[in-house]
Amino acid sequence: MADNIMSKAATMEIPINSNGDTGSLPEDDSLEQDLQQVMVSGPNLNETSIVSGGYGGPAGGIIPTSTIKGSLNHNNGSTEEVSRGVAVEKLDSVKKWGINTYKCTKQMFSEKFGRGSRTVDLELEAQIDVLRDTKSKYENILRLATALITHFQNMVQTQQALGDTFTDLSQKSPELQDEFGYNAETQKLLCKNGESLLGAINFFVSSVNTLVNKTMEDTLMTIKQYENARLEFDAYRSDLEELSLGPRDAAAMVRIEMAQHEYHLHREKYERLRSDVSIKMKFLEENKVKVMHKQLLLFHNAISAYFAGNQQQLEQTLIQFNVKLKPPGSDKPSWLEEQ
Repeated sequence: MADNIMSKAATMEIPINSNGDTGSLPEDDSLEQDLQQVMVSGPNLNETSIVSGGYGGPAGGIIPTSTIKGSLNHNNGSTEEVSRGVAVEKLDSVKKWGINTYKCTKQMFSEKFGRGSRTVDLELEAQIDVLRDTKSKYENILRLATALITHFQNMVQTQQALGDTFTDLSQKSPELQDEFGYNAETQKLLCKNGESLLGAINFFVSSVNTLVNKTMEDTLMTIKQYENARLEFDAYRSDLEELSLGPRDAAAMVRIEMAQHEYHLHREKYERLRSDVSIKMKFLEENKVKVMHKQLLLFHNAISAYFAGNQQQLEQTLIQFNVKLKPPGSDKPSWLEEQ
C-alpha cells in the first residue's frame, strides 16, 4: 500500500508559485483513504483490531483489544468458578460417602462380634425370613417344572416321529396295514394331547416365574434397602450415644447437634422403608395366594386329564384357564431369520 501511495505521489504535478515555493497538493480521495488505511492498520496492532472492512473509527468496526481481552478474561473466570463449584460438590459427596461407609462398617463389625446393639422388628424379620424361604422353594418348583417340560417335549417329539413311521409302514405293508394304521393314529392322538399338556405346563411355569423373579424380587429389593437403612440408622444412633457420653464443651456440643440431625434423618428413612416393606409384603402374600391357587389347579387338572386319556377334559381345562397353544413350528425361526 505504501508503494501505491509513492507511485501516486511521483506522478503528481506539483505547482510552483512566484516565490518559488511549492503550492498545496491537489485533493485526491483515493490517496486520502490509502493514508487512513495505513495509519489504521499500522504496526501497532496491540492497540486496535480491525473487525470489518472499514477504515478506522468506531463506525469502521474497530474494537479495542483491551475490551476483547477483558471479555475473554471474564468468560475464563466464570468457567473456572463453575468448574471449582463442581469439584467442591464432588469432594463433599465423596467425603460424606466415606464417613457414612466408615460408620456403617464399624456398626456391622460391632454387631457381628456382639459389641454393638441393633434395632430389631421381630415380626417383620420373621416375615422376611419366610419370604426368602418361600422364594427358594418356588425356584425349585420352577427348575423341576422346566425339566419336566424338556423331558416331556422329547417324548412328544418321539411319539410324533413314531407315528409318522407307522403311517409310512402302513402304506408299504399291505399285510399289516390295519395294525400299523391303528398305532399311527394312537401315537398322533397322544402327540396332540401331549402338546396340549405342554401348553398348560408352559403357562404354569411362565406365571410362577413372573411371581418369583419379578413380584417377589421387587419386594426383596425393597427389603434390601430397608436393611441398609436399618444399618445406617443404628450406626448414627451409636455415634450419637458415644458423643453424648463424652465432654460437653462448645466443640463437642456442635458435634452432638450435627449427630442429632443425622440421627433424625436416618431414623425417618428407616421408618419409611420399614412401612414400605410391610405394605409390599402384605400385597405380595395376597397376590401369591391368588396366582398359585389358579396355577396349581391348572397343573392338577391338565396332568390328570392327560394321563386319564380324557382329551375333552384336557381341552376344557385349557379353555377354562385361557391357555393359548402355540401353532406347531412357531418356536422355529423363519427362513428369513435364518438368512
